[in-house]
Amino acid sequence: MNQLVQVAGIIDGDEAELLCAEGVDWLGFPLRLPSGTDDISEEGAKKIISALGPPHAGVLISYLTDAEEVGEFCTQLGVTAVQLHGDVADDQLRKLKSARPDLYVLKSLVVREDNAEELLALVDAVADSVDMFITDTYNPATGGKGATGLTHDWEVSAELVRRSPKPLMMAGGLNPDNVAEAIRQVRPAAVDAHTGLEGPDGRKDVAKVRKFVSESRLAFAQLG
Repeated sequence: MNQLVQVAGIIDGDEAELLCAEGVDWLGFPLRLPSGTDDISEEGAKKIISALGPPHAGVLISYLTDAEEVGEFCTQLGVTAVQLHGDVADDQLRKLKSARPDLYVLKSLVVREDNAEELLALVDAVADSVDMFITDTYNPATGGKGATGLTHDWEVSAELVRRSPKPLMMAGGLNPDNVAEAIRQVRPAAVDAHTGLEGPDGRKDVAKVRKFVSESRLAFAQLG
C-alpha cells in the first residue's frame, strides 16, 4: 500500500460519495468510541462500506483492545482493514494477525512530547504483527489520541518511517495547507485527515477535500 489518501470521520452516505468523487482512497469510520459519540451508526457505516468498490475501501477505526472482539466487529461491518488506536497488548496484535490474516492491520503510534524512544521500541516489537503504522497526535488537555486537530514533531514521524520495516500513514493535524510539506519532510506511504477538512457545520468541505487530495498526490509524485 503506497501513496494512499485516507479521510476519517465519515458522517453519512452523501459525505462518503463526495470523498470518493474527489479521489480519496480509504474512508475511516471511528466506531464504539470511548466517548460514546460516534459520527455515524454502525448500521449506517456498514451500508456505506458494502457499497464501496476498489480503489475505495472502508476502514474501522477502533479503540477496542481484544483481538477476538476486534475481529468480530470487522466481520460485522464488512471491512478488510482496521486501524487500532487503543493500547493493544503485543500478544493481542499477534493473536489478531494469526486469527485474521485477511485483515489489513494498522497500529497507531501516538506522538507525545517525550515518547519518541518508546514509539521506536514499539515499532521494533510489533512490526511483524501489523501491516502499517499510523502516527497521530496526543492532546494533553483532553487525553485524546486521535482526531485532535493537533500537529506533532514531524521529525518523530520521519524517524519512525526510517525505522519501520512496514509502511507508515501520517495523521495528526493535517490539512490542505500543510499536507504537502508533511509528505516532503516525513516521506510517509499514506496520509490521513479528519477535522482539518471540516467546515463550520462539521461536515467535510468539498474545497478542502479537493485541495488536500491534489496537494497529497502532487507531493507523493515528487517523492518518486
